[in-house]
Amino acid sequence: MIPKLPFGRTGHSSTRIVFGSYALSTATQAEAYRALELLLEHGINHIDTAAMYGKAEEWIGHWMEMHRDRFFIATKTRSRTYQGAWKNLNRSLERLRVDQVDLWQMHGLTNPAGWDRAMDGTLRAFVEARDQGLVRFLGVTGHGVKVPEMHLRSLDRFNFDAVMLPYNYSMMQNPGYASSFEKLVAMCREGEVALQTIKAIARQPWAGRPKTHHTYFYEPLVEQAAVDKAVHWALGLQGSFLVTAGDIQLLPKILESATRYEAPPASAEMEAIQNQYTLQPIFS
Repeated sequence: MIPKLPFGRTGHSSTRIVFGSYALSTATQAEAYRALELLLEHGINHIDTAAMYGKAEEWIGHWMEMHRDRFFIATKTRSRTYQGAWKNLNRSLERLRVDQVDLWQMHGLTNPAGWDRAMDGTLRAFVEARDQGLVRFLGVTGHGVKVPEMHLRSLDRFNFDAVMLPYNYSMMQNPGYASSFEKLVAMCREGEVALQTIKAIARQPWAGRPKTHHTYFYEPLVEQAAVDKAVHWALGLQGSFLVTAGDIQLLPKILESATRYEAPPASAEMEAIQNQYTLQPIFS
């Protein structure tokens, strides 16, 4: 089984693998149910979704009527306004068929102008929703090389319960990203903020090539041996949680990798993977 750890200061013991439901955004209900059943088989108890993930919230909502007590549910809003955030939350609650979500997150909070608006309008909605019992905990997510710095800024502004950002071998070869990432890790550990990582199996940007998988920003690693190395390397970040890739075809491989995790691969092993598969940073 996949091990569990305290999810920051929330009091919830989450599996180190979090199901990233972008994988369900274009799935049929039957496909979604098969994927969700895999979570039960592997003991996964944490689902991450978002208002803009196509049909994901709807399919999860149907399924949650049977399994709500087994899962910590997180969703997101991309709105940077008070009214827009409330509209997204009400829609998420309706589609998920729940009275409360466990974690509500500001999605993709990396643009400074958007950050300023969010810390005015969206944050007011977040605090009100928490005070009203519609959400339990609050977080921020982001993509790109500036996201660790923006998350540090967010944590200075407000005592968020969780952050989410990219973490993989090729991105951590960027000295600037690695430095700010490590500062964020230290702040999260000191404040018991849950640290969620994404893009573990990214191979390279799509860069105009025809997409063969549903992963949005990047071409993924697909061979099981390579997926194993990438997943195990990401799980080597102590105390962190890995969100699965946004492709339903890759979910079984990631879950199988996680069940076999014992220790992160050595740097030489990751360098070999980088050379063999031409790993490249997906953000610059």
